[in-house]
Amino acid sequence: MKVIFQSEKVFLSSTLKNNFSLPKSFQKLPFQKIKDDILGKNFEVSIILIGTSRSRFLNKTYRKKDYATDVLSFPFSPSLGEIFITPKIAEKKSKMFGMTFEDYLLFLVIHAFLHLKGYDHGVKMEAHERTYHSRYRCGHLRSTGCHRRTK
Repeated sequence: MKVIFQSEKVFLSSTLKNNFSLPKSFQKLPFQKIKDDILGKNFEVSIILIGTSRSRFLNKTYRKKDYATDVLSFPFSPSLGEIFITPKIAEKKSKMFGMTFEDYLLFLVIHAFLHLKGYDHGVKMEAHERTYHSRYRCGHLRSTGCHRRTK
């Protein structure tokens, strides 16, 4: 397993082989700040990048859905969770939603954090996704010329 980012309460790693290139802008996201903003300072989370076979296995085992998916969230306690992201599927879905790959990966992290916080799909979750995505997308993509807003 390759460690990509590590802070006190956030651990980002990958089980992917070296043939997959992760966008540099994604690797530079302020994961700790986003996590603190959505889940609070005491929440601990691991984000693991996985391949399609592992995604399909986890989705089938824990959700009884026999297909690979872009993201899975597993809350273990009120202050501990794990997220699995499948970049290969995310790359395809980013095009379907008219987003850059980097923006879609950011969206998936935010989406998964909101699930760990207890949100289910719906209007309320989508509103939070838009708010957080807008806040952090502008903060890390220097080429867009926008700056992250503060609370």
